[in-house]
Amino acid sequence: MTTDDQTDAIAFLAAAATHDPGRPPEQIETHISLIALAGDRAFKMKKALKLPYVDFSTPTIREAACRREVELNGKTAPGLYLGIRRITRKTDGALEWNGQGPLVDCVVEMRRFDQNLLFDHMAQRGKLTPELMTETARMIASFHRRAPVVVTGEGAGNIAAVLDINDAGFATSHIFEAAEVDALGQKFRAKLVRHAVLLDHRARNGRLRRCHGDLHLRNICLLEGKPCLFDCIEFNDAIATVDVLYDLAFLLMDLWHRGFEDLSNLVMNRYLDVTDDEDGFCLMPFFMAIRAAVRAHVTATQAEEPGQDAARLEAEARGYFELAHVLLEGQPPVLIAIGGLSGSGKTTVADHLASRVGAPAGARVIESDRIRKALHGVSAETRLPSEAYRPAMSETVYREMACHAASILAQGGSVVADAVFDDAFNRRRIEEAAEASGAAFSGVWLDVDPPVLMARVLSRKGGPSDADQRVLAAQLARQAGGADGTMWRKLDASAPLEQVIAGILRSDGRAKRASGRSETPAQVSNT
Repeated sequence: MTTDDQTDAIAFLAAAATHDPGRPPEQIETHISLIALAGDRAFKMKKALKLPYVDFSTPTIREAACRREVELNGKTAPGLYLGIRRITRKTDGALEWNGQGPLVDCVVEMRRFDQNLLFDHMAQRGKLTPELMTETARMIASFHRRAPVVVTGEGAGNIAAVLDINDAGFATSHIFEAAEVDALGQKFRAKLVRHAVLLDHRARNGRLRRCHGDLHLRNICLLEGKPCLFDCIEFNDAIATVDVLYDLAFLLMDLWHRGFEDLSNLVMNRYLDVTDDEDGFCLMPFFMAIRAAVRAHVTATQAEEPGQDAARLEAEARGYFELAHVLLEGQPPVLIAIGGLSGSGKTTVADHLASRVGAPAGARVIESDRIRKALHGVSAETRLPSEAYRPAMSETVYREMACHAASILAQGGSVVADAVFDDAFNRRRIEEAAEASGAAFSGVWLDVDPPVLMARVLSRKGGPSDADQRVLAAQLARQAGGADGTMWRKLDASAPLEQVIAGILRSDGRAKRASGRSETPAQVSNT
């Protein structure tokens, strides 16, 4: 879709003589951009095209978009975006940087960074650790807190506009038949009707903001050792003005699609831990499905362009399209409570189980240690004094856990609750949270020999738990045990982690099937 002038500009950008140190640049192409990597610089040119969601049809429009890109991304990636360069034509017809002649095109100039630090590359190499993704979730939450609020009650209307753009986007390629696009669209609009009241409520309460708009793994990198957002949507404010959870859903969908279900669930949970945004939890599968549809039509459009690997891109587009259908299927709500003494591995089990329970991106993990820290206004890693563990405060923690669980289950979401649960009253309280919403309940007591528990507690490092050997000794002295009645059962938590999780899933047929992705068996850790 390039013009003759842009063809000249592309040749200029690709020429060795254009750059210092005078070597041909590496080139990267996306569906709407061309990028030249030269020396310590990266130059990004916008393709001369017009699609239902983007207009780069003239040099003047592309220049304005370049300026907007530098302005917006400078807030999240300081030092990465250096400015713009105009490509102009000299009187002899040759092109030059920032000349006095007529504008031919424009590029964004960026500081080049190691492509291995892009999160999609790190994902391919298995370098996305839970610690890094926890930091990323908190970074995104901080970004969303600062994002400008759009004052409107039209949350449902905002998503309806996204669905309209998707319909138009599918029409730009020939990969999908009209009937199958229409069938998917009908599923989306049925879900939209179901969620309309909640979407409008969230918009009225400040959840509709000018966000990133394109928040997937390829647009996150490590800069100076910290996760950083870049390459936001600059060309269409309407696309980037969305519910904050819809913004987050792109990353969750991307991780899920690539087979990192545990990390997708972790990012969602760590984000919700610090944002107090659980009222939108039930929207996540719907939002993720829309994001999958976006990737489907964008990839399908790219497959139509000359010089592309059409077969690969068509298969990729099909994969996203099918994922959208899966994400719209829904799952009945489930509450699985994980109890056990300190060192039994409750948190490890809960965190690895959650992605396999309920609809994607899995269950909300409600953890007593994190609830306690939140009630005291400190981070999960901050140690609390012994006064924070007095019976009255513990009573408050368990009550808060039950309230959170009941709220999520009432929305149709699933919950994994993680606490000691060594008291029959607290076990009954969490059971009642499930009963109130008609959700299925399963209680699990992780059983581990005392010497193993003590060894684990003594060796633990970091994490939200403050329990030490004195706390464990007190639990053992009370002969605390949580397997009573028919709703709780004991599991040997000294077994490999995957074996423990498989035992929980086998006994709870309502939990979502395991992903089928191969994992290396690990022992349950000392959390």
